[in-house]
Amino acid sequence: MPRSPRGGSPARPSRPGAAPSSDPARTPTAVDAFAEDYHERLLALDPEEATVLGRPGAETQYADYSPAGREALARMQHDALEQLEELQPADATDEVTLHAMAERIGLDIALHETGRTELNNLASVPQSVRMVLELMPAETETDFGHLAGRLSNLPAALQGYWESLQDSARRGHVPARRQVNAVAQQCRSYAQHDGALSGYLLGARTAGVSAATQAAVAAGASAAQDAYRLLAQRLERELLPQAPEADAVGAEHYRLASRYFTGTELDLEETYRWGLQELARIVAAQETVAAAIRPGASIEEAKQILNADPARQLTGTQALQEWMQRLSDEALAALKDVHFDIPAPMDTLECMIAPTQDGGVYYTGPSDDFSRPGRMWWSVPPEDDSFTTWTETTTVYHEGVPGHHLQIATATLVKDRLNSWRRHGSFVSGFAEGWALYAEELMAELGFLTDPGDLMGMYDMQRMRAARVIFDIGVHCGFQAPEEWGAQVWTPEQGREFLRAHLPISAAQLDFEFTRYLGWPGQAPSYKVGQRVFAQIRAEHEQAAQAAGEQFDLRAFHTEILELGMIGLDTLRFAMQR
Repeated sequence: MPRSPRGGSPARPSRPGAAPSSDPARTPTAVDAFAEDYHERLLALDPEEATVLGRPGAETQYADYSPAGREALARMQHDALEQLEELQPADATDEVTLHAMAERIGLDIALHETGRTELNNLASVPQSVRMVLELMPAETETDFGHLAGRLSNLPAALQGYWESLQDSARRGHVPARRQVNAVAQQCRSYAQHDGALSGYLLGARTAGVSAATQAAVAAGASAAQDAYRLLAQRLERELLPQAPEADAVGAEHYRLASRYFTGTELDLEETYRWGLQELARIVAAQETVAAAIRPGASIEEAKQILNADPARQLTGTQALQEWMQRLSDEALAALKDVHFDIPAPMDTLECMIAPTQDGGVYYTGPSDDFSRPGRMWWSVPPEDDSFTTWTETTTVYHEGVPGHHLQIATATLVKDRLNSWRRHGSFVSGFAEGWALYAEELMAELGFLTDPGDLMGMYDMQRMRAARVIFDIGVHCGFQAPEEWGAQVWTPEQGREFLRAHLPISAAQLDFEFTRYLGWPGQAPSYKVGQRVFAQIRAEHEQAAQAAGEQFDLRAFHTEILELGMIGLDTLRFAMQR
């Protein structure tokens, strides 16, 4: 799962070893100029995103998360949407840009108008203002000066966010108790003396920076820790008494959230039924793999055989990190200029153990100049110390190559033809996660999962994503569970047991994921929904090539897809029809 917005634009397929398109640089248009200006205005309001892109000048700042800051962003977006209607496209690339911007900006405004302030255990302000610190350089005196400044400004960011939570509550929108408790616990963990914020002073000492800068880092870290303690206290004492027990958001809000995460209007009932069918298909595939591992073995028996194999075991996070890096390097070398266009400098990917212990794996893209490479991060809960390679191989492909890294780095690289908003300012989970999930099955198709254990692991991850379609839509929209799960309206507790049966993860990871789905409605199904659309578009293009008597070029098709960036699924279909 990528951490931050990215985007791209359509262009022609590339030649081996070249930048992802062999076309000459495109002359910027009036639409490009508008998109560039809009992106700059976004960055001015979002200094953290500037850091993600490696842009200098705002290294110590945070966005204004108060109601006034949110309103300023909404006014800017309203104005942009009106100006957008007056623009005329000069070419097909402009047509896609206008389609994508209208769709994204319109949904941003619609979400703002709900009056809700998001609070969940993965993708809300308490996590994001800390995560951006991970992307900041930490080597020189200047670097640690920037870190000290941003740490000292973190309390104001959390204060503004708290004001927005209060404003949201006054409008009748209070996060569920489960989310309030989870985030309060996270805030306390960040504030511990050995928590995620404590390492910056040690880093400053190790780097040998001046005593004054060390003192500034220490003061900033202490202020940030105090701010997290205060937010935890406020959440528990002031927000929790107002928080509803019910986790479900209801079908009306779910439809809007689902549109935001997919870029398309889903038929929720049809998607729910398809999720049930897809889950059954994947379980049947796993049964076939289990028989290959040992004739007559059930899926669980086959997994026990795999887990008992010492060659598939890893102990400790260092072993996990080294294995991740080795597998990633091998995949990149094997795919480069054979199945995908992977020119330098996007042929570098770093695998990291995250400084947090929340659970989950995520990807952060390279800086705009690639001076900071793309990185895969594994946040390992403290109770998890042993790992099995067969369960995690497909995760490396999902987060790295040919998944998120190839997708995001491609869009970052093609700056000679694409405006900045198309490369960096658009993010749609259905495209980003749909591609990464498509990439998992693609690796089996390309012959990289011939080991039955690795293949079982891939199907485990596909099974998990199919189960999430059922759980997420079913619980939030109040749909009826299938007969084997009670044939009644889903409850969270019932859904948790359903997830336990289908998610091949540790108890700590299950706790995190269960809470995540309940607090981030519409996001979890976007993986499978996006994968479904990618597969449908590929099938359409294959059939068209066959009808024309031509050979379908899968590598060129993938390049064209990747150069679109992370646009909505409706815009994706629109773009591929151009």
